[in-house]
Amino acid sequence: MKAVVLAAGLGRRIGAPESGVPKPLRKVLGLPLIKRVILSAREAGIREFIVVTGYLGEKIRENLGEGRSLDIKITYVENRQWERGNGLSLLRARDYIDDRFILLMGDHLFDPEIIKDLKEAAIKDDEVLLVVDTEPASYIDLQDATKVRLEEGRIKELGKGLREYDGVDCGIFLCGKDIFRTLQEEIDRGRETITDTMNELARKNRLFFCDSRGRFWIDIDTEEALKRAEETILKGLIKPTDGIVSKYLNRPISTRISRWLVEREISPNMITFISFLVSVVSAIFLSLGNYVSTIAGGILVQISSIIDGCDGEVARLRFQSSEYGAWFDSVLDRYADGLIILGMVIGLHRYNGGITLWVYGYLALMGTLLTSYTAMKYDALIRAEGGTRWRFGRDTRMLMIMTGALLNEMYYLLITLMVVTNLVTLRRLYILRGA
Repeated sequence: MKAVVLAAGLGRRIGAPESGVPKPLRKVLGLPLIKRVILSAREAGIREFIVVTGYLGEKIRENLGEGRSLDIKITYVENRQWERGNGLSLLRARDYIDDRFILLMGDHLFDPEIIKDLKEAAIKDDEVLLVVDTEPASYIDLQDATKVRLEEGRIKELGKGLREYDGVDCGIFLCGKDIFRTLQEEIDRGRETITDTMNELARKNRLFFCDSRGRFWIDIDTEEALKRAEETILKGLIKPTDGIVSKYLNRPISTRISRWLVEREISPNMITFISFLVSVVSAIFLSLGNYVSTIAGGILVQISSIIDGCDGEVARLRFQSSEYGAWFDSVLDRYADGLIILGMVIGLHRYNGGITLWVYGYLALMGTLLTSYTAMKYDALIRAEGGTRWRFGRDTRMLMIMTGALLNEMYYLLITLMVVTNLVTLRRLYILRGA
């Protein structure tokens, strides 16, 4: 299935003429707006795009290229009449469409799951399915949004001036290939916007809707909307499987770091390695055994835990998530966990020798590794239940280590880790057996 992306407009409200940068190239958390749109669609399985350009279109083509670097194919179509209604931009894509297609706006961000829903929908060649948000979030500008009136599964009317409405237009469509006939007829009548064509389809009972189901989307027309989009995307980095420490302590810090990192040329795997190096240094400090070095080691453990969240955040923000990246992160985390516990045991051994200490260390290490090993299946259960179960994760362990270091109670901390991590593993075995 192909996607048509309209990116021909001027973008006056967001200052495109003054800046000399077309609105589709305004950056949102390190990526041009249109690239974020395209990559979101790619994540939903779209690989062929027709991008309709107009104002400063050459800059958009230069930025995106043919799409090879993004593992997609991009065909460009120019609309020299971009100052007129956006229906003319859609009409320019007619010769490149031979089947139903997804229609996207170059300034609307969205959750890829919305596109996945559209791809599964069935429509006739002369019908259109529009994504409608029936419960718009607080960050949606309702004054500027196109409102929609619904009736018996169909859209009866849409427009920005509607006083009574049941939802708002998300700017995401599944179109039958025959839409261009109606579009041409409306343009010939002097009705040149896509909204005009959709109202005509609504009048003929050929315009249906798909509820966005509360998923993220936003139309970026102003600087304020751009800021709201960035804030919402960053909040969305919190995962349902995040522990309490990660959710309320680590994420508020790591997302700020990630917001800075996405503007730099540093890969998620490099961030993973930096987090590992911080853990190695923390283990060295812990192994020295004196109070000052123990405090330093404990603080570095917590810092590494925070940085450890940045690799995944940056990968998701840049659409660079991969199975290898997740596996690489998991492997280095296990090495880091082992080195930190080894550092704790060596540090304690300088003052409290004996075989018992090494037994405690071994059991703490095994409990730590097993809580990580059992986490994947347990996280799947948490996701299935909407994130309702309590989770003891790496974030909690790292905070416990820092707390123990600050209190200079590393011996009792080691025993606590030994007991708690193994009890958590046994608890998960019991819960997953029932599930």
